[in-house]
Amino acid sequence: MFQAAGHDAIHTLDLQDQNATRDGILNEVSMTEMRVLVTKDTDFYYSHLLNGRPWKLVLVRTGNLGLKATKLMFETHLPAIEAALASCTLVELDQLQVSMIPQL
Repeated sequence: MFQAAGHDAIHTLDLQDQNATRDGILNEVSMTEMRVLVTKDTDFYYSHLLNGRPWKLVLVRTGNLGLKATKLMFETHLPAIEAALASCTLVELDQLQVSMIPQL
């Protein structure tokens, strides 16, 4: 979906260890390639707040939302996500809204 919107996006499946890629490697890829990391894993939220890693983060807070509904949610909110990331490094997304988290 991100690629279809013109973004240079990769998935963990594109990496050598695929979905088994360690968090530290994902953070390193994000930092060195200046990539936004999109995840439901709150470990990245705390890493970003404490260490500034990953480079930019979209934390998805939807619980067990199905794939079709998740894709629709991203399609609906993509312009707001893009706008938020232009001025902020941490964004939270749920089914209803996109929230920018100010940096401390």
